[in-house]
Amino acid sequence: MNENPITNVLVVGVGGQGVILASNILCEVALRAGFDTKKSEVHGMSQRGGSVTSHVRFGEKVFSPLIPSGQADSLLAFEAAEALRYCHEVKDGGYLIVSTQKIIPPIASGRRGLKYPENPIEECKKVCAGHVIPIDAEKIALELGNPRLTNTILLGALSKNLKIDETVWRDTIAQMVPKKTIEVNLVAFERGRNSEIK
Repeated sequence: MNENPITNVLVVGVGGQGVILASNILCEVALRAGFDTKKSEVHGMSQRGGSVTSHVRFGEKVFSPLIPSGQADSLLAFEAAEALRYCHEVKDGGYLIVSTQKIIPPIASGRRGLKYPENPIEECKKVCAGHVIPIDAEKIALELGNPRLTNTILLGALSKNLKIDETVWRDTIAQMVPKKTIEVNLVAFERGRNSEIK
């Protein structure tokens, strides 16, 4: 039996979607819950809409910030094709929580033989060893009047699978988002927690 279980969460998306803020909030939540926490991130071409990944690990004692290949308990994907790119990292029985949003980069416009996947989430279901949970986070964010709320919505969905008290999440979000957006971010978090699986 593993005496030092580690929770591994891989957060992926494209530049400008709030991946780094989401992973920062997750780290702070884990720290406040009393866990040793480590994070590693790769920005890549993030400022040009390129891939952004963040590894978050927490437990009694964490020695490395990098999630071993295929050992993500949860994959939080802000974009459908990015979910497909990394869905093999979810361990058997883990969770892929994916926004249904599609951001098609210029390089996938058909030139050079590169094309955006026709149905990346359905492809994820064929590859992923865990449970695939699509959420129309973009639609919820627009209903709340702010497209930048996607990250808080997805964190709300993720929070249901992590054994950390909801109050810790809410207090952390309230401290880490801009003051004028606290109320709407907390609503977004709650919408994510209560979101229907597509």
